[in-house]
Amino acid sequence: MFDQDSKAVSQSSASSARNVLFLQGPITPFFRDIANQLEQQGCSCFRINLCFGDWLFWRGRASTQYRDSQSNWPEFIKCYLVDNNITDLILLGEQRYYHKVAIKLAREQSIQVITTDFGYLRPDWITFERNGMSANSEFPNNAQEIMQMADGLAAPDLQQRYSDSFVRQVYWDVQYHLLSTLLRIFYFGYRSHQIHHPIFVYLGTGLRLLKLKFFATRKANQFIDQLLDSAQPYMVFPLQMQNDFQIRAYSKYDNLEQAIEEVIASFAANAPAAMNLVIKVHPLDPGMISWRRICSAAAQNHGVESRVHYIEGGCLDNLLESCQGVVTINSTVGVWSLRQSKPLYVLGEAVFKVAGLVHQGALDDFWSAPQPPKPALLEAFMRAIAATIHIRGVYYSQPGLANAVNEAVHRLLENKINQRL
Repeated sequence: MFDQDSKAVSQSSASSARNVLFLQGPITPFFRDIANQLEQQGCSCFRINLCFGDWLFWRGRASTQYRDSQSNWPEFIKCYLVDNNITDLILLGEQRYYHKVAIKLAREQSIQVITTDFGYLRPDWITFERNGMSANSEFPNNAQEIMQMADGLAAPDLQQRYSDSFVRQVYWDVQYHLLSTLLRIFYFGYRSHQIHHPIFVYLGTGLRLLKLKFFATRKANQFIDQLLDSAQPYMVFPLQMQNDFQIRAYSKYDNLEQAIEEVIASFAANAPAAMNLVIKVHPLDPGMISWRRICSAAAQNHGVESRVHYIEGGCLDNLLESCQGVVTINSTVGVWSLRQSKPLYVLGEAVFKVAGLVHQGALDDFWSAPQPPKPALLEAFMRAIAATIHIRGVYYSQPGLANAVNEAVHRLLENKINQRL
């Protein structure tokens, strides 16, 4: 069951016209603003809203409301793509059920799929790439291709140009999820990809942010200062969000606890006796699971409780600056550590998991003989990803949002997705 309010715009008779379908995206006006610009260039833009939050951030434009069950989604989207002669599908989070189905069917019909998310480069870059990210990314994963791709490209300007708004991000996110939950009756068939109920997530995150503000960050920075003053060698293991598809889809782990156990067990058995391991919780973790307890229990079980340190908050730059290496599942902290020429071990799948950039071999070997990134390859990697699969800007604040929209539209109309401009 669905309601078609009307077609987004009348289709252009020009053979070059694009018929672009937007599914769920970042919780900002980003997709709506792209559609507005594409329409001005003669494209036809379509939208399927799956929940009230989708409608909220598309309001003012015509759209289709899908209210039926997940089981009926494959047949619906298959017909929708054909009936509207869709040429491009744009979405965020290609691992969501609705998106996975749509992507599979789009590829069967030779429809271009474009995914977007926060950039591998931070803080003011956005990914805008063809077919997927991480393990699904089409960005080359071998050194020779990366070097060839980067040939002739200038080094990217990594100095921050645009500031984002965390307050607006939180406000829009709360609007989206709470209203989608409270007004679920209007989209009775919708099933969210989220693991936890949003109310509990917001309460937990809010309490953690207050904790960070009033004492946890200060305590963590004091620990980091003491660690640096002691000149003791240490590795860093930044934790990711439990509900992150980077773990759920792009790693071998069912949950974060499994990764923690593997890392601490390997550290205990193979790290030099003087080596320490600093585990840093994700700054937006909702606190619904006690990672401190889990880390402490694992460290105690493996007899390294005095050398494994868990911190909440603290300056990541200072922590990375003097470390001997970083272990990650596939966090973008990995790119940040590579930029500081730190040895990196990647447990999952990531666009930066390239021989010559990250440590090759077993995790057990990393603790005593970590391999740093090759400088020439690292430089080429940064040039290539900035020029091909990134756009400059932010999601939540102007003028960075406008710049991201402009670059996205330009890449789409010029058929330059995953290509240098």
